[in-house]
Amino acid sequence: MSESKAFISGCKGLSLTDEERRFFDGERPWGFILFGRNIGEENQISDLVAALRDTIGNPNAPVLIDQEGGRVQRIRPPLVQQYPNGAAIGEIYRRDREQGLRAAWLMGRLHAFDLMRFGITVDCLPVLDVPVPGSHDVIGNRAYGHDPETVTAIGRAMSEGLKSGGMLPVMKHMPGHGRTFVDSHHNLPVVEAGLEELQRSDFLPFIAMKDEVMAMSAHMVFTAIDPDNPATTSPKVVSEIIRGHIGFDGLLMSDDVSMNALAGDMAARARGIIGAGLDLVLHCHGIMEEMRAVADVVPVLSGDRLRRARAAEAAFRKPDNADQDALRAEFNAMFALA
Repeated sequence: MSESKAFISGCKGLSLTDEERRFFDGERPWGFILFGRNIGEENQISDLVAALRDTIGNPNAPVLIDQEGGRVQRIRPPLVQQYPNGAAIGEIYRRDREQGLRAAWLMGRLHAFDLMRFGITVDCLPVLDVPVPGSHDVIGNRAYGHDPETVTAIGRAMSEGLKSGGMLPVMKHMPGHGRTFVDSHHNLPVVEAGLEELQRSDFLPFIAMKDEVMAMSAHMVFTAIDPDNPATTSPKVVSEIIRGHIGFDGLLMSDDVSMNALAGDMAARARGIIGAGLDLVLHCHGIMEEMRAVADVVPVLSGDRLRRARAAEAAFRKPDNADQDALRAEFNAMFALA
C-alpha cells in the first residue's frame, strides 16, 4: 500500500461518484471528512464511509466529522439525538464542577456511541478557544467558558469520553480562536493582543492538552507573533508557538483551506499551509477542481509528518464496555432532555 498524501478530503454528496473514486484512488488522502451534505440515512452513511476507505485500500483510514452539539452537529435527529452546545456544559460546570466534568465526559462518550456505528472514528472536538467579551459568535456558545481553566477542564473530560468510546479528538483551533471579531469563514481575523496576554489565556488550554495526538489550526493573524500571515500559513506561529511554546508534537491539520480568511488560489493556500510546517491540509467542500489543486501540491507523508500520522493511527483503542442506555439516561437527566 503506497503512502498517503498530506491532505484530508471531503466528498460532494451522499455517495461517491466515479470521478471521486478515481481521484481518491490516485491521490490517496490520509483521511476523509463528512459534512451535513453527506448525511442521509443510517445505512447510507455507513456505506459512504466504507466506500471512502475502499478507494484507498485502507479499512482503518481516519474518517472525521464536526460533531460538537448545538449548531455544529453534522448528524442530527432522528439519526442521533440533538446535543446541547458547549456553553450548556459550561453552565453545569459553573454550578457544580464535578457534575460539569461528568456531563462533558458523558457527551464525548455518547458521541462515540453515535459515530462509531457508522464507522466514523475522529471527532473534531474539543473546542479549546477562550472567547473574550464582544468577540464574534463564530465561536460563541460553542465555547465551554470564558476562562482557560474551565475550557481546559471540560475539554479534557470531553476528549476522555471520546477516547473511552474508541474515537480520537482533534483540538481546535490552535493556538486559539477566541479573540476573533469576524467570522473566519468569510474574513481574516486579526488579533492585536500582546504575546504575554495570549500566554496568560489563549494558549493555556492547548498547553495543558499538548499530549493529545491531533489538533486543528486557526485562520487568524496574531500581530504580536506574525503580522503578515495567519497562523495556518505562518512558519513562525507553527515553530515558535505551536511546536515551541505550546509544545504540541502531534498531527497538526489546517482548518478548512477553502475558508475566505486565507488568500490566494487553492494551490497557493495549500503550499502556504505545508510551507508553514503543518502536517495536513484539510479540504472540506468536495469541489473536484479545488481537490485536484490541493492534491497536486501537497507532498507524500514522510519524515516528521509521517511519524505524527502513524502516532495518531496507533492511538486508537478499543471502546470500553459502557452501558449506552444508562449513560444516555444519566446525561439526558442533567439537561432534562427527552
